[in-house]
Amino acid sequence: MQALPLALMAFILYVAAASWQALTLAHRVSARSALVRSFGLLALSCQVPLALGLLDRGASMLPGITTSAVLISGLAVLTLLVVSLFKPVLNVAVGLFPLTGLILLLAVGLPSPERHPGMTPGIAVHALSSALAFALLAIAAFQAVLLGIQNHALRHHHIRGVVQSLPPLTSMERILFELIWAGMALLSLAVAVASGFVFLDDMFAQHLVHKTVLSLLAWLIFAILLGCHHWLGWRGMRAVSWTLLGYGVLLLAYFGSKFVLEVLLAGA
Repeated sequence: MQALPLALMAFILYVAAASWQALTLAHRVSARSALVRSFGLLALSCQVPLALGLLDRGASMLPGITTSAVLISGLAVLTLLVVSLFKPVLNVAVGLFPLTGLILLLAVGLPSPERHPGMTPGIAVHALSSALAFALLAIAAFQAVLLGIQNHALRHHHIRGVVQSLPPLTSMERILFELIWAGMALLSLAVAVASGFVFLDDMFAQHLVHKTVLSLLAWLIFAILLGCHHWLGWRGMRAVSWTLLGYGVLLLAYFGSKFVLEVLLAGA
C-alpha cells in the first residue's frame, strides 16, 4: 500500500478514536474504552510500516527529524495504550492521537535527510532510553494539561462538563507524578549514557552535545519538581507549569537540535 493512503487511514482512525473520547468527556456519548483502544491500535498498525519505510529511505540507523517524530509519537501511542489498561489515562488520547496522525501526514510528504553515520552500542542504548522517556513524559505533559483544566474549573466552581468525566483531582495528580517518576528513570539512564566518556568522541561526531545539555536541563527541571513535590508539597498549577516547562525543554533537546542541524544548517 502507498504511504499517503496508509497515513490518511491512520489519521482518520486516530481522529475517530480521539473524537469519541472527547465526546465521552463532554458527556455526549457513553464511555467505550475498548473502542478507543481498538481504533488507536489499528491506527498504530498503519503507522508501523510507515515508520519502517521512512527508516529505509536513509542510509543511517540514526533517524532524522521527521522519522524521529513518527517513531517517538508511535511509541507514545503504544505506551498510552498499555498504561491505560492499568491507569485512567485514556483521556490523553484526545490530544495525543490527532497530533500523531498529523505528524504522520507531514512525515510522508516531508521525509527528513538521514546524514548520520550510524549508532554505536552506547548511542543505541541512549536512543532507546531517550525515546521511551520522551514517550512517557509526553503522556505526562498531556496529563498536566488535563490537570490544569481541571484545576481551573474547580477554582471557578465549574463542576459540570469535562470535569465530571475526569478522575478525582488527587488521582489525576498521583498519576501525573507516577508518569514523571517513570519518565525520569529512563531520562536519567539516557543522560547518564550520553554524558559518559565511553563514547565522548561519538557525541561530538553525532552532534549530541547540545542535545545532552538540554536533556540535562530538562532532567534538572523534573528533579526540582519531584523534590519540591515530596518535601514542599508542590501540586496543582505549579506542578502543571513545571511539567510543561520541563517537557518544553525536552522538545528542544530532541527536535530543536535536529531542526537546526538538518534544516537551517543544511539549507545554509
